[in-house]
Amino acid sequence: MNRGQGRETTAFAVLAAISVSHLLNDTVQAVVPSIYPLLKSAFALSFAQIGLMTLTLQVTASLLQPIIGHYTDRRPTPYSLVAGMGVTLAGILLLSIAGTFAVLLVAAGLMGIGSAVFHPESSRVARMASGGRHGLAQSLFQVGGNAGSSFGPLLAAFLVAPRGLWSVALCAPLALVAMIVLWRIGGWYKSRPVAPPRPPSRHSDNPALRRVGWPLAILAALIFSKYFYLASLNSYYTFYLIEKFHVSVRTAQINLFVFLAAAAAGTILGGPIGDRFGRKYVIWGSIFGVFPFTLALPYANLFWTPILTVLIGLVLASAFSAIVVYAQELVPGRIGLISGVFFGFAFGMGGLGAAVLGALADHTGIEFVYRLCAFLPLIGALAAFLPDVDVRRLES
Repeated sequence: MNRGQGRETTAFAVLAAISVSHLLNDTVQAVVPSIYPLLKSAFALSFAQIGLMTLTLQVTASLLQPIIGHYTDRRPTPYSLVAGMGVTLAGILLLSIAGTFAVLLVAAGLMGIGSAVFHPESSRVARMASGGRHGLAQSLFQVGGNAGSSFGPLLAAFLVAPRGLWSVALCAPLALVAMIVLWRIGGWYKSRPVAPPRPPSRHSDNPALRRVGWPLAILAALIFSKYFYLASLNSYYTFYLIEKFHVSVRTAQINLFVFLAAAAAGTILGGPIGDRFGRKYVIWGSIFGVFPFTLALPYANLFWTPILTVLIGLVLASAFSAIVVYAQELVPGRIGLISGVFFGFAFGMGGLGAAVLGALADHTGIEFVYRLCAFLPLIGALAAFLPDVDVRRLES
C-alpha cells in the first residue's frame, strides 16, 4: 500500500471475511491429518506412509506458493482465491472415494495446490485491509486459519470417524461456502487501486540491502524450528496419546482439537503485541520461550499432557504473524512473494518434519520422537541476532 496507508481506516469487515475464509479452508485441510488413525487402519499404512501423505500435501503447497506470490505481485488476480478453493474441493471429494494409497497421495496433492493458491493472495488482502495495522491484520487472518485447523479434529471425531472415509465428502459444503465468500472478497479486491511493483533498484548492491539476507536467514531457521516441532503434534499427537495412555481415538482427536484451539488463541496475540512493542521480542519470546514446556511434555502424565500442549500452542503460535510482517517490511513491495515464501517454507517444513518424524517413529517409537523434538525451540535463541531497529529502515 502507499505512503498514506497510516491514515486509512482498517477494513474490519474485509478482515473478518478473509479470516472466515481462512477458517473454512484450514478446517477442510485439517481433516486430512485428523483422520490418519482411520486411514492407517483402513489402508494398513506405516508411520512413514502417513508422513509421506503430509509431505505431499505440504510440499505441493510450499513449492507453488512463492511462484504464485511472485506472479500476483506483478499481476494481481482477485478471483484466484475462488479457483484455489475449487481445487481444494476437488481434493476432498477425491479423498472420500480413494481406494488406494496412490489416490490418497493425489488427493493430498490437490489440497496442497489449493492451499498454495489461497495463502499468498489472502495474505495480501489482509494487508490491503489493514489500514496500516499490519500486525493486527495478519493476526486476524492467521487466527481464522488456526481456528479452522482446530475444528478439523472435531469433524474427524464426530462426523467422519463414525461413518467411514466416504463421509469426508460431507465437508464439501464448507469449501462451497468459502468460494462464495471469496467471490465477494475478489470483488472488493478488484475495486482497489493496486500500486505497480517496485522495479529493481540500481543500488541493489548496497550493503544495507545485502544485510536483509541475514535477518531472512534467521527467520527461516525459526520457521524450521517452529514447524518441525508442530509436525510432531499435528501428525502424531493422536498416536502418542493412544500409544502411551491408551485413550480412545475420539478422546485423542478431542485432545488434538484442544491443542489446536490454544494455538488459534495464541495467534491473535502476536500481531498486536508486535505492533506495539516490536516484532523481534514477540518472535524471540514465542519460539525460545516455549522450551521449558516442550522439554517437560514427554515425561508428563495424562493430566499434565493436555495442559502442557495448551501452553505450547498458546506460546508457539504467537510467532508466525510477527515473522510474516517482519519479513514483509524487510522486502517492501513484494507482499505476495514474501507471503508465499514464508507460508510455503512453513508448509514445507511441516511436511518434511512429518515425513522424517514418521520414519523415525517407525524405528524408535513415538515417545522418542517427542523427547528429541523437545530441543528444537532452542533454535529460537537466534532471534537475539535480529536487528533492534525498525526494519523498514533497512532498505533506505
